[in-house]
Amino acid sequence: MTPRSIIIDADPGHDDAVALLLALASPELDTLGITTVAGNVPLALTSRNALSIVELAGRGDVPVFAGADKPLLRAPISAEHVHGQRGLGGVSLPEPTRPLATENAVDFIIRTLREKPAGSVTLCALGPLTNLALALMQAPGIAARLREIVLMGGAYGAGGNVTPCAEFNLYADPHAAQVVFRSGAPIVMLPLDVTHQVVSTRERIAAIGELGNRAGRTVAQLLSFAASTGIENFGGDGAPLHDPCVVAYLLRPELFGGRHINVEIETGSALTMGMSVADWWGVSGRPANATFMRTVDATGFYALLGERLARLP
Repeated sequence: MTPRSIIIDADPGHDDAVALLLALASPELDTLGITTVAGNVPLALTSRNALSIVELAGRGDVPVFAGADKPLLRAPISAEHVHGQRGLGGVSLPEPTRPLATENAVDFIIRTLREKPAGSVTLCALGPLTNLALALMQAPGIAARLREIVLMGGAYGAGGNVTPCAEFNLYADPHAAQVVFRSGAPIVMLPLDVTHQVVSTRERIAAIGELGNRAGRTVAQLLSFAASTGIENFGGDGAPLHDPCVVAYLLRPELFGGRHINVEIETGSALTMGMSVADWWGVSGRPANATFMRTVDATGFYALLGERLARLP
């Protein structure tokens, strides 16, 4: 089977790091490049972290492109209180041996979508949507050339994790998210409703740590740090694992369930800024523009994650 071509847009971040390792360990996916954006930590750190993760995976063939260092309109926010000052607290990653690619991330996205056959490239968005929005604004025609956008972001019944009703990635750049959701590109959303079910319990972390390789030990350390902060436990028995759900969906879509619905992004209210207004029951009459996932087989997810991490150095 021909591997699925993907671009991963990320702001590593603990869960981004796990998502990148899952993708780089999976032969079904051809990672054309990793693009970085400011989000969990500033751009210089997300870019360096991406280079270190590529090094850890033994995948020096995958280039990393730095992108937007701030949101389209709003003041930047970050999440050092969750991920540590450098974005990957609790773990020591290898020093990068390769530099960043010289091309800007937005230019890389546009060029790749124009050069590759229409409908052949999937964009996996793991952070704020600034890079993708800039690409769509500069080259609107690429929306029709995307196979789909699969993103981690938003919430419905789960509420928010940065405000009472907004999830971090969409809140960090709601104006960019609005551009993406109004672009006409096919979108699949993995919101907090799903990721809060994918909980890294002590038993699951221990199993990953016992895989016997460096990648497994590193991921166990990352997940242990995330659980130790207590910030995202929400009364559960461990921390949710957000971004790897995007990659797991590409590999095992049958693990997830949802509906094709209308989703709008709030940009005008101080109270609900960045909220994903998901019309689950179809009461607005607005046309559907996203497949919104709400269920996941968490046991199947962690089985997949462990099996793939075991393939890495």
